[in-house]
Amino acid sequence: MKYTKVNFMLSVLGIIIYITDLIVDIWVSVRFFYEGQDVFGILTVSFMLFGTFVVQCFSYSWFKADLKKAGQENQHCFLLLHCLQGGVFTRYWFALKKGYHVAFKNSSKTDNFMEEQIDPHKEVIDRMTDLSMLRLFETYLEGCPQLVLQLYTFLEHGQANFSQYAAIMVSCCAISWSTVDYQVALRKSLPDKNLLNGYCPKFTYLFYKLFTLLSWMLSVVLLLFLNVKIALFLLLFLWFLGILWAFKKQTQFCASISMEFLYRVVVGFILTFTFFNIKGQNTKCPMFCYYIVRVLATVGILVVFWISPVSIFNSDYFMSISITVALTLVLGIIFLIVYYGTFHPNRNEETKPDEIDGKAAQRDCRMKYFLME
Repeated sequence: MKYTKVNFMLSVLGIIIYITDLIVDIWVSVRFFYEGQDVFGILTVSFMLFGTFVVQCFSYSWFKADLKKAGQENQHCFLLLHCLQGGVFTRYWFALKKGYHVAFKNSSKTDNFMEEQIDPHKEVIDRMTDLSMLRLFETYLEGCPQLVLQLYTFLEHGQANFSQYAAIMVSCCAISWSTVDYQVALRKSLPDKNLLNGYCPKFTYLFYKLFTLLSWMLSVVLLLFLNVKIALFLLLFLWFLGILWAFKKQTQFCASISMEFLYRVVVGFILTFTFFNIKGQNTKCPMFCYYIVRVLATVGILVVFWISPVSIFNSDYFMSISITVALTLVLGIIFLIVYYGTFHPNRNEETKPDEIDGKAAQRDCRMKYFLME
């Protein structure tokens, strides 16, 4: 597997989107406070802090694990960088520096890691996969709640300023990019997995995730207009069910018990918004049940919304938002069926037993323990 110039350019695009998303989030939070919407401002900042805190924890944990396996001492400068929220930027610096030499200068050097020679292309791909995982964490922990908040404020007032439009667009781009990039990078880093090649599979997967996510987020926004307490209870309940599912599947992503617990909490949060295979097993039945529940919940919210007084919502968006929810859900399910029926890399393979049970966590296969699709 080679790390090409195109891969390097896409990696650069990834950090540009990451920085843009960060700037827009700060901009929106400042606007909220400036306009006297302190609750929305606090929520925006809280989502940012929660997402970046979790990302820095995992990033530093991986740094320590990699240094330990390489037989090197833990460097306190890495801890300081992560405390200053610079863990992701530090990883980007190392990954892009190495990736530039590999892609443009055809570096043939190898590094002595775990007393074995490692292909420099594989090393860069693994570093980019780690970054893809971290971006996925931040996207769902920060981006998804913020997108719900932005949609809520937009529909509540019937209009939005430029910063809110920018936040909605950047959030959608960040979610789309991180989801597809994660799936491509994960499969590229695992030699025993088939690659997600071609534009059609990638765009089909993108639209499947984007449409199902958008439909659910709009449904949550409608429920927030109906009753904030009920909406929060539903989200917390689904989060709790996701955590229980992660514990039931006995995920083995982290070496330490505390980080594994945090990982399962994060997995539960991600499952609140979209489905992922958290153990590498055949998940046709769980996925079917997941989206059946999603469809029933969405239909239930729409029905309750229609029989409730229209005054709770801006009537200009009443019909259009309902049609958008239903249409995006249907399109998402269609793209899901097309992806798994036609484009999924493993569609022609026989079902294999779970290949990650009973294996000890190690750096070169860390991504085997992560969310698979």
